[in-house]
Amino acid sequence: MFFDGSDGRLEAFWRNEKILIEAWGKNALRIRVTHNADFTGNNNALEETKSKGEVEITEEKARISNGKISCEIHESGWIEFFKDGKLILKEYSRDSWTANEHSPSMKFSAREFKSVSGSDYRITARFESQKGERIFGMGQYQQENLDLKGCVLELAQRNSQISIPFYISNKGYGFLWNNGGIGEVMFGMNYTQWQSKLSEELDYWITCDDTPKSIIESYTAVTGRAPKFPENALGLWQCKLRYRTQEEVLGVAREYKRRGIPLDVIVIDFFHWIRQGDWSFDPKYWPNPQEMMDELKEMGVRCMVSIWPTVDRKSVNFQEMFNKGLVIRTERGSIQCFDFQGDTVIYDALNPKAREFIWDKVKENYYKYGIDMFWLDEAEPEYSAYDFDNYRHFTGSALKVGNMYPKAHAKAFYDGMIKEGQKDVVNLLRCAWVGSQKYAALVWSGDIKSTFTALRDQLSAGLNIGLAGIPWWVSDTGGFFGSVYDEHFNELLVRWFQFSTFCPVLRMHGDRGPHDTPTLSDLDYGGGFSETGRPNELWSFGEDVYEILKKYLDIRLSMKDYIKSVMDESSSKGYPVIRTMFFEFPEDEKCWEVDDQYMFGSKYLVAPVLYQGVDKRKVYLPEGKWKNIHTDEIFEGGQSIISDAPIDIIPVFEKM
Repeated sequence: MFFDGSDGRLEAFWRNEKILIEAWGKNALRIRVTHNADFTGNNNALEETKSKGEVEITEEKARISNGKISCEIHESGWIEFFKDGKLILKEYSRDSWTANEHSPSMKFSAREFKSVSGSDYRITARFESQKGERIFGMGQYQQENLDLKGCVLELAQRNSQISIPFYISNKGYGFLWNNGGIGEVMFGMNYTQWQSKLSEELDYWITCDDTPKSIIESYTAVTGRAPKFPENALGLWQCKLRYRTQEEVLGVAREYKRRGIPLDVIVIDFFHWIRQGDWSFDPKYWPNPQEMMDELKEMGVRCMVSIWPTVDRKSVNFQEMFNKGLVIRTERGSIQCFDFQGDTVIYDALNPKAREFIWDKVKENYYKYGIDMFWLDEAEPEYSAYDFDNYRHFTGSALKVGNMYPKAHAKAFYDGMIKEGQKDVVNLLRCAWVGSQKYAALVWSGDIKSTFTALRDQLSAGLNIGLAGIPWWVSDTGGFFGSVYDEHFNELLVRWFQFSTFCPVLRMHGDRGPHDTPTLSDLDYGGGFSETGRPNELWSFGEDVYEILKKYLDIRLSMKDYIKSVMDESSSKGYPVIRTMFFEFPEDEKCWEVDDQYMFGSKYLVAPVLYQGVDKRKVYLPEGKWKNIHTDEIFEGGQSIISDAPIDIIPVFEKM
């Protein structure tokens, strides 16, 4: 092993490996390893914030330190990490070259490079597991597990699955797998294993600190933070699958106004166009967008329009985009990427010229009317088959760079809107990657079922994606796929709306079956052929439900100043809006275990009802005094209580 500690960086050379470790942000290090001649120079998720570390080199090992964190490389190449001198993470190796107490006969390397072709490898990195460790973050997975220890996670983007490969550990550190390609991580009880299917180099970043808040601050300082959230979008968002005409949209907005219910945003969903990739209104059903927008503006309602990345081969834009290489390519077979109600390719957000192209079309066909919010659906992007090895982007194979697509897609719109001078940017996306938050991405949890099981999963999803750096998150209130004839649907909708009230955004959405509304057209294209779900407004589910939903909307509106302050904290420090209990109370061991309640900012403890037929639930109150917001009753913390939760009550406690 040969070490070089010049320029405050630590380089090591051993056999075929070149290792580079740099101070990168506060109490943080970036580690890269390559078997090629040199590193790519790509920063991937990281912003350029490297600095000089303190390097010490002896005959047996080298050490680099940056604040609280330090890293040692032994002469055999084995790497360990320390926080204030205490071991927090070390590589897992079981071969004859590693000087440790385990069997050397297994030939199990901590860093494994298996050649795929040329300079590309399938790369595996292994770390020792720690007893009692709890792991949180990693984006959004449709499961109830909040603690991810013991889980196997695919590192890939899918509809309702969001891979953001950063986790926070109760051992006092955070870890980012700085790789935008397809892979897998296993947080095993015996060891942790990260794998990338196609990469040129191993690249990860690690930080440590005394509290989860400090760790998240350091992480978001090097990956980006959300801008200021618009105050005029903190109230109710009204959406459904789908408003089919200009008059339907205006009719709903007028009814909210007639009832005296403030409406911040109304959303126009898919197939308001003639064909996918036209990125414009079908004039038959949307004859005067400017007139529509003028009336909505007069009512104080913002309008959001759905934009899909798909391009039908019969679209007015297909041939130009295809000829200019602005779409994702297939490696074999048909050029088709997606086949939902059309034969489509997908624009390539990883190509800067493609980003400029789509924004120019959107600017001309929507933005000029005053539509300044965009619903970037299908943002993974969604493929008919998730055969990632069959798709190629401007910057490489989807296996190598595909997970970065949703971030680039968000950037296309954010950059365009900022260039136009807009200050209050927020766009809704179905997917994200590390750093998407800095492009004003409000992420929602995808097309999920209208079930209590799905509701339970969304709590873990929202909490973990917040710890992965995405503070703006929302789910479809009531779930997406469901029938209003289900005997438990109204109960589910009420419980979900109560949960959504205490989330970053309160948004009504769903595909409300059964689909018994006739289509507007017999054609197989245009704004009239696709189906629509049943009504999905606050008053659509009976008077009893309406009164409860309106009650919680009023609660939400009364908290606007507080919600704004929490959003501002996310912008300035990177904190989640909905927070795990341990995020606010890291010294309370019980708060690392509780997984069915959360903090809404630092002040309100929320205990959602997540199961059908429940009218009481257990709530853990940390040390201090807590006031039930419904009854004003004061409770001493440091105990669990049984809280009443009839259908019109979600247990919420204010920290005194």
